[in-house]
Amino acid sequence: MVRTQGQSTKVAAKAAPVLLSGGNPQIAKGDGDAPVQAYIAAMPGWKRGLGERLDALIERNVPALRKAVRWNSPFYGIEGQGWFVTFHVFTRYVKVTFFSGMSLRPIPPGGTVKSKDARWIDIHEGELDEAQMAVWVKQAVALPGWIP
Repeated sequence: MVRTQGQSTKVAAKAAPVLLSGGNPQIAKGDGDAPVQAYIAAMPGWKRGLGERLDALIERNVPALRKAVRWNSPFYGIEGQGWFVTFHVFTRYVKVTFFSGMSLRPIPPGGTVKSKDARWIDIHEGELDEAQMAVWVKQAVALPGWIP
């Protein structure tokens, strides 16, 4: 490496992602596994382990998986079929949203009239039911996804 006079020899440390309201990581929009893994790595506390478990569970159950980060959340889908699930960090829980949640059995518990077909589950520390989540993921991937 050639240095000119006055050039700093310090290497700037890579800044950690900013945590937005509720601790949600601010990650730039991007396609593929790398931005999703950056999001998960920035999830605070116990939520990081939950994010890792959700990501692995989705990967195990969905062939030809497409991943991306949109609106500071990881999205999972199938090319040409749209997105079927996303999750988002909040202060006390991680919200997992299925875009066609009204078609799942049993229907995930979260939802309002305004949320139309989307339904979600708020997962608090130690509450992930992996068997039920796998059932929902397998059902959701078989349905038409959300295309923004």
